[in-house]
Amino acid sequence: MKAHTQETQSKITPRDAIALLKEGNARFVASRLAERDLLEQVRDTALGQYPFATVLSCIDSRVSAELVFDQGVGDIFSARVAGNIVNEDLLGSMEFACKLAGTKVVVVLGHTACGAVKGACDDARLGNLTALLSKIKPAVEAVQEPADPNARSSKNIDFVNAVAEKNVALTIEAIRKDSPVLREMEDVGEIRIVGAMYDIATGAVHFMD
Repeated sequence: MKAHTQETQSKITPRDAIALLKEGNARFVASRLAERDLLEQVRDTALGQYPFATVLSCIDSRVSAELVFDQGVGDIFSARVAGNIVNEDLLGSMEFACKLAGTKVVVVLGHTACGAVKGACDDARLGNLTALLSKIKPAVEAVQEPADPNARSSKNIDFVNAVAEKNVALTIEAIRKDSPVLREMEDVGEIRIVGAMYDIATGAVHFMD
């Protein structure tokens, strides 16, 4: 499989970009990865890069976007931060990726059993992590069930996963609210902004669109 060129990138629509990611994850889950020469892709992209997707995901070592979507060198802009939250630095990065570098989709990728989400559920406090987890707290508060305070902790994995999914949705809302550049691109159909959840037990990605 060859690295994308400006010509192949330009032909990809936002819908196509999502389909390519879904197809790649299906290959990953089936252990039928595409044949590609990564060093050849390094050489092919030495003078320019033409990724088709931007993925905002967690730093979790089990959730590498390039791996779980079976993509190669030059295919994905990968932005990673604990809890896949967003701030102005990440927004600027995504604006560069879409407006200047031509990617067709922004995927906010959460995952099951997320440690950052667990920390937010438990109101964990540790140095700079405290401020990061505060950005996930709105998702904790937005998930209303279970109502029993004793069941609203990291010990309840169903609650954790519900919060992780809500956190993806709230991150997408924040992207649209705080980035007029990306919102306008989505409004005119140049890109799509979608959420997805990765299952760390199966390797499967479920898109929320």
